[in-house]
Amino acid sequence: MAASERRRRRRLRRLMVAEGPLLALASFTAFTLLPLSAAANVLQEASQRFQPQWSAGGMVASQELEASRAGRDVLRDGGNAVDAAVATSFALAVSHPQAGNLGGGGFLVLWQPERLSRGRPLGPQERRVGQGRAVTVNFRESAPLAAGPDLLLDASGAVDRRKATRSLLSSGVPGTVAGLLLAHRHYGRLSLARVIAPSIRLAEQGVVVSKALADSLEAAAPLLRADPESTRLFLRPGGRPYRPGERLRQPELAATLRRIAAQGEQGFYQGPVAEALVALMRRRGGLISADDLSGYRARLQPPLLGDWRGHPVIAMPPPSSGGVSLIQLLNILEGFDLAALGLNSAAALHPMAEAMNLAFRDRNRWLGDPRFVAMPLERLLSQGYADELRRTIQAGRHRPARELDAPPGARAAESPNTTHLSVIDRDGTMVATTTTLNFPYGNGVSVPGAGFLLNNEMDDFTALPGAANAFGLVQGKANAIAAGKQPLSSMAPTLVLTPAGGPLLASGSPGGSRIITTVLQVLLNRLEHGLNLASAVAASRIHSQHWPDELAVEQGFSLDTLQLLVAMGHRWRLAPAMGAAHSLEALPGGGTLGAVDPRRAEAALAGE
Repeated sequence: MAASERRRRRRLRRLMVAEGPLLALASFTAFTLLPLSAAANVLQEASQRFQPQWSAGGMVASQELEASRAGRDVLRDGGNAVDAAVATSFALAVSHPQAGNLGGGGFLVLWQPERLSRGRPLGPQERRVGQGRAVTVNFRESAPLAAGPDLLLDASGAVDRRKATRSLLSSGVPGTVAGLLLAHRHYGRLSLARVIAPSIRLAEQGVVVSKALADSLEAAAPLLRADPESTRLFLRPGGRPYRPGERLRQPELAATLRRIAAQGEQGFYQGPVAEALVALMRRRGGLISADDLSGYRARLQPPLLGDWRGHPVIAMPPPSSGGVSLIQLLNILEGFDLAALGLNSAAALHPMAEAMNLAFRDRNRWLGDPRFVAMPLERLLSQGYADELRRTIQAGRHRPARELDAPPGARAAESPNTTHLSVIDRDGTMVATTTTLNFPYGNGVSVPGAGFLLNNEMDDFTALPGAANAFGLVQGKANAIAAGKQPLSSMAPTLVLTPAGGPLLASGSPGGSRIITTVLQVLLNRLEHGLNLASAVAASRIHSQHWPDELAVEQGFSLDTLQLLVAMGHRWRLAPAMGAAHSLEALPGGGTLGAVDPRRAEAALAGE
């Protein structure tokens, strides 16, 4: 018997004495399969069920094959990771209209090896991290100048869900175009025309409708039929959804992309595209004005920096809550030996769920747009505060949500139809970017003559403190609607370095409030439990967010594990598949490993 197995069995005996057999079994993986000897593995079978894809150079991971290929081709033409991320994002606006977008917003996190800076001084928003420098791009949508705190309420003072999600009042000022162009201008290598060319070609020639896109369009058909322009753009004559194999051409979108390629931001935020958007708003009661569009600015911001057992973690600052909450969770959980407790054992899941509730309590209480609210970020991100929170986690007992904070007055939510992509190039530059319209196809309204859908991101604000949004998040006054303010987001594009400071992981996910916990579990699976990247992405996930007081679990957890969690006081429900964490890993000798999340069909890797 191996020494490690003897130690584990001694630990089980001690736990049975201290905690009783039920909790002891929850704390211990009783049946450890010892690895087969090399001689026994005559079939050369892999040790794990899922395997990442390898590239000798860089790689792109996104939700759609043509978009990933657009980024790959840019890499092959000498572009860097930023060029490829921008190319892939614009292509997703064509081939993945349910979430890829020009009419939404998002966030981008970048890390670049120091040797590529060629002596350039550190920019004001850049931070040295490991053997390179990191920066983020904030292109979150913003509230129109005419917006106020009562924007989404009805006459009785309650949240009007139609206003919040299906009307033009739900649309924030789009940020995607400004953000992608800002990233490209500062950090890209190829011309903007070369980077946008693949998306123009896709829009003009058309994309072959996949089974996943056909199913999505069919599900969204009632929403799209409510808007004449969306009906014309995304449905066949007579309002019939596209079938797999048919070709979806988008000439108006191609014209908009050509304007952007030729004129930059002015091609979108001024001129014919802007005029069409403003005319739509005036005609149908929206708020976005010409001043809103011409005044929108994406911003470079310094990243948040965390750590997991010596691995530097680079994350997005507010108005994304993803980075704050992710780093807070890592700080809390670093005090537990999760590897010894066992991957997805009840003993490991319990402190993870309790930590999630604490992080979401703080998220909803404190976080918002830093230009409008003061946040105790230094304390929230400190190891000392994490130590305090860890001491409140009770072994074997779930703390009910009411013990953490007062119950909310209602429920709310944040949409799962975001899209994430990751890029690593052959030089080791890493990009993680997440963009969204909020709901699938946003509010379902398209800009006449411009070819793109509008977001319904105003629902991510706190329309009424104590009322939940579309993702069940119950948020506070810090995230209240105000003119020019950006709503709080759960998007969490994340990069991880090796302990020596070199490139390692790029990850992120769609999924609303579940984004944060999805990224957390991918990182823990890879860095703590030692799964390969594909297994780390595929493993079953949990999610808890303080309110509602329940533990969401994916398919794949045993009834025995769930019964142990119930014995600790958790109330669980079976949830749909969580997220789509398309992730990449840089190899130390060069080359890249990639894994797209099997939870969403037709995601694709494209390597050089």
